[in-house]
Amino acid sequence: MRLKDKIAIVTGAGSGFGEGIAKRFAQEGCKILVNDINVEGGERVAKEINSSGGKAVFFKADVAKDADWAAMLKFTLDTFGGLTTVVNNAGTTHRNQPMLNVTEEQFDRIYAVNVKSIFHSARHCVPYFRQKGGGVFINVASTAGVRPRPGLTWYNGSKGAAIMTGRSMAVELAPDRIRVCTINPVAGETALLSEFMGGQDTPEIRAKFVATIPLGRLSRPLDIANAALYLASDEAEFITGVCLEVDGGRCV
Repeated sequence: MRLKDKIAIVTGAGSGFGEGIAKRFAQEGCKILVNDINVEGGERVAKEINSSGGKAVFFKADVAKDADWAAMLKFTLDTFGGLTTVVNNAGTTHRNQPMLNVTEEQFDRIYAVNVKSIFHSARHCVPYFRQKGGGVFINVASTAGVRPRPGLTWYNGSKGAAIMTGRSMAVELAPDRIRVCTINPVAGETALLSEFMGGQDTPEIRAKFVATIPLGRLSRPLDIANAALYLASDEAEFITGVCLEVDGGRCV
């Protein structure tokens, strides 16, 4: 049990990468607060974890809202008696399109979910981690923040901001024994895939995406989950500030 006695908040865990991370963590003994704005998906994941012998509860919260983070942390502490790990996985995007076609409302929502959520998580969880003598943040960014694809400019920028934010947090919080790591997945089997492809998930467009990945396939939730598992474990106690591409060689 590599995460025995660990307690994690996993945001956006009602599907995709977040679901994969929540379930993999639970398999290794971690208690999970499954967060999502999608009640049906979040409750399903928590139920499946509990049915498999793990421990999980669902909590609906919008990660872009400060009050929701305050309530989510309180619920976690009240339910499990502590917190060791925060996985900032929830994310959103605009459809692949010319940059000037994206509305201000869409832009604001992307930055609120992909970047400001990290700010909120830090505001509420860092004081608790300092009190307890340490903790771990794992931020799920994207290869888009390192090697951007055209048509996703504002999304790319938000992920670049998330990457640099994580690195800066790592340096500032290291004296408090708070580790901060980032994972950069390449495009994968999630609900956002069709948006990355411009709204048309066809075999032809998929083939173009896969052609840019040397290992020859899209990412899978388990790929991201296994990387997150290592970074959350005590095996990675001397690792902070890293930005790990899980991308089949896309960023080489």
